[in-house]
Amino acid sequence: MDDGASWELYRSFLGVVREGSLSGAARALGITQPTVGRHIAALEAALGLTLFTRSQAGLMPTEAALELRAYAEAMDSNAAALKRTAEGHGAGVVGTVRVSASEVVGVETLPPIVARLRQQHPQLRLELVLTSRVQDLLRREADIAIRMAEPKQEQLIARRLPDLRVGLYAHKRYIAVHGTPGRADELAQHTLVGFDAETPFLRAARKALPQWTRAAFSLRSDSDLGQLALIRAGCGIGVCQVGIAERDSNLVRVLSRQVEFKLPMWVVMHEDLRGSARCRATFDALVEALR
Repeated sequence: MDDGASWELYRSFLGVVREGSLSGAARALGITQPTVGRHIAALEAALGLTLFTRSQAGLMPTEAALELRAYAEAMDSNAAALKRTAEGHGAGVVGTVRVSASEVVGVETLPPIVARLRQQHPQLRLELVLTSRVQDLLRREADIAIRMAEPKQEQLIARRLPDLRVGLYAHKRYIAVHGTPGRADELAQHTLVGFDAETPFLRAARKALPQWTRAAFSLRSDSDLGQLALIRAGCGIGVCQVGIAERDSNLVRVLSRQVEFKLPMWVVMHEDLRGSARCRATFDALVEALR
């Protein structure tokens, strides 16, 4: 086995794993399909492994390829971080910062904060990664993260923010047709919007509200943003951050005295980025605005 395989070979490998075909990887990477094919053949020769098998659905990664994927993704994250660091080298707040947050926070909360930050630092570029998956800051999948759980790694700088208050809400149209439940046990008579998969939030919510179970949800989505859209469309009753709902006069609080959840929130950054002007400015702006 030749261990001298270059990064461009792994980059093409990761593109094929993600896209499922040579042509899809070529489009995603901005190179030609024959080039991707040559890279895969060269990497297989260098590693002495078969990485893909052909099927009607496209190229299927082998067990070896699936094991290698995490390492290739780590290389990809580090390469992107290296590029961001190089771009931001120099005086002032310049370059790219990659920020991870949930979909709802990213769509409903961050845009005005980003607008103010860009006014203050016009040479700053931001990449928003909106996902419910916790991005690994140690592997530099993101520079800064807004999290709903306390980070445990000692290498991370974390600032605790006020808890997010979450309650049950429905649109005025839904209330006009179906009425407002007066007690928690009356929720069974209503259309409930909730998660499809079991989540830590769902388990925590069920302790305070036993009726809040997957089986009770008539409308299910694992996307927080999808649930919010269903609530705003008048489809049923679901959870929403109190701060977001208070900005929308069409949303009505349901069972406000009986039901309120609190989610901890943190802004987190790797300690190695403490000296980076672009990351420090973004971190401080997020902490100040979200507080």
